[in-house]
Amino acid sequence: MQDRYRWNRRQVLRSTCSAIGAALAVPAFVPSRVLGLDGAAAPSERTTLGFIGVGMMGRGHVGLLLQYPQTQILGVCDVDRWRREDSKKTVEQAYAEQKDRGSYKGCDAYNDLRDLLARQDIDAVVIATGDRWHGLATVMAAKAGKDVYCEKPMSLTIHEGLSMVEHVRRYGRVMQTGLQQRSTPEFQRACDLVRKGRIGKVHSVFVTFPGTCYDVNLPPEPTPESLDWDLWLGPAPWRPFNHAFHHLGQPKFVVPWHISPDFGGGNLTSNAVHAFDVVQWGLGMDESGPVEITPPETGEVPVLTYRYANGTQLQVTPKLDPKYHTIPKGWDPNTSFQVFGALFVGDAGWIHVGREGYLKAFPDEVLEQPADKDQPSRPVTNHHLDWLSAIRSREKPCCDVAIGCQSTIVAQLGCIAHWTRRKLQWDPQKNEFVGDPEANLMRRRTMREPWTM
Repeated sequence: MQDRYRWNRRQVLRSTCSAIGAALAVPAFVPSRVLGLDGAAAPSERTTLGFIGVGMMGRGHVGLLLQYPQTQILGVCDVDRWRREDSKKTVEQAYAEQKDRGSYKGCDAYNDLRDLLARQDIDAVVIATGDRWHGLATVMAAKAGKDVYCEKPMSLTIHEGLSMVEHVRRYGRVMQTGLQQRSTPEFQRACDLVRKGRIGKVHSVFVTFPGTCYDVNLPPEPTPESLDWDLWLGPAPWRPFNHAFHHLGQPKFVVPWHISPDFGGGNLTSNAVHAFDVVQWGLGMDESGPVEITPPETGEVPVLTYRYANGTQLQVTPKLDPKYHTIPKGWDPNTSFQVFGALFVGDAGWIHVGREGYLKAFPDEVLEQPADKDQPSRPVTNHHLDWLSAIRSREKPCCDVAIGCQSTIVAQLGCIAHWTRRKLQWDPQKNEFVGDPEANLMRRRTMREPWTM
């Protein structure tokens, strides 16, 4: 990255706090099914799980999946000793209580994901590491015969995402991407209404969480004895430990590492990717994407702006500014866009959707019309249930690997546009930039030895 994008430590920490604060076939190995708990689902009905990465998000997944009688957690893996031992303790205490016994031993803790993946009694894994590990861990899991649930953003680079799709398909695995709004009723209804034409032809969509990250130069700090820093870095370039990248022990933030392009893409990949998935879904673009990306660095637009082939424009901005935007009828310009949600604006009205049941429209009659599907009110935890059901049926889950890949690419395109500081043309069928060799090189990264996909 260019020198003018190097930040000092104070800038990095300030950016970290502000950006992250808002974010919050048949299974391969049958023998695992005989290891269940008394009183749970029948062994033949149970999916055995391993967890790779048990930081803030990983711990949340452990807590949720412990509740389901059709699952059993057999192993947890993290390069931070406190985190893996704490999660092992959480699992074993929970199962001891469920069995109404004083103790339970049956969850192993691993430092190296290869050791967990080598277990033939584990059917599926939940990957909640940093972005740098998502692609490689998924490919390794697919080769090991495991089904996968992988946190967002699905991949660090465009190339890794496409490779994940290829390997999941090649090895006949089921993969759910952690873009969980696909499993929530307000988003299902909103996207159904948009696709059904209830607000007419959509010409504009708006989402929030703008901004990517640039090179950082943090001072080396002593590497904690309880942290395997080399494995933490994994395929990413070597750089010395600094606590801004990893908060030892109990996690303080969701994604501290996203301040560096070596590990993430800032707000666009950590947060806005949820909203991009909603946009792709609502516009019926799950198998495609935008064709043009214009960053504000060009001076042509005030905010990061995407254009789809049909002319629909997508902008990343906290709210509508009368200086730059035409305010839709019925919209209060003081309204901030819902985090992780989207505002769809058509020639016959608009729909604004967000988490926790937020759904508004203009005119009001839009919401009085039936959507394509009547969805009962369901909690976001159904994203896991959808995955578990798909594992048994061997059908695609609601946010299959290919869907997650395309939504993640939208975020990555925005990062590359910011980094190159120019308007980019994108071919969503060939997954390449048109006439821009430099931008095309940014679709992938060289992995640090010995790691390779």
